[in-house]
Amino acid sequence: MSSGPITIWHQLVKEHNVRGLDALLAEDAVFYSPVVNTPQVGKSVTKQYLSAALHVFANESFHYVRELTGDREAILEFELELDGIAINGVDMIKWDEEGKITEFKVMLRPLKAVNLIHQKMAAMLQQA
Repeated sequence: MSSGPITIWHQLVKEHNVRGLDALLAEDAVFYSPVVNTPQVGKSVTKQYLSAALHVFANESFHYVRELTGDREAILEFELELDGIAINGVDMIKWDEEGKITEFKVMLRPLKAVNLIHQKMAAMLQQA
C-alpha cells in the first residue's frame, strides 16, 4: 500500500493534475532531472519540471510497474512508449514529516529515451 504522498502522486498522475502539485511539494523541494546536470532547487522550479513531465509522459501507455516504499521515501519504476520508443525509468521520491515532497529524482533508459525526453521537456519548459 502506498504512503500518503505517494498515493497523492499517483492520483495527480492519473488525473494529469498539475495544480495539485502546490499542496504536495515542500518549499525547498529539489528536482533531479535525467537531462540537466545540476539540481533544480525550490518549489517553483520543481513544479515547473514536474508539470512538464506530466504533459510529456502522461499518455495511455504510461504505467508504474513496481513500487518500493519506506517510511519517507519511495522508488517507483515506470514504463511507457513515446514516439515509438520504449522507455523505462524510475522516480525516486523523498518527503518530510508533513508529507511534502522534498526530493524528486528521475532516471531513464535507454539513451534514445533520454534524448527524446530532453527534446520534449525542453520544448515544454520553453512554453512555461
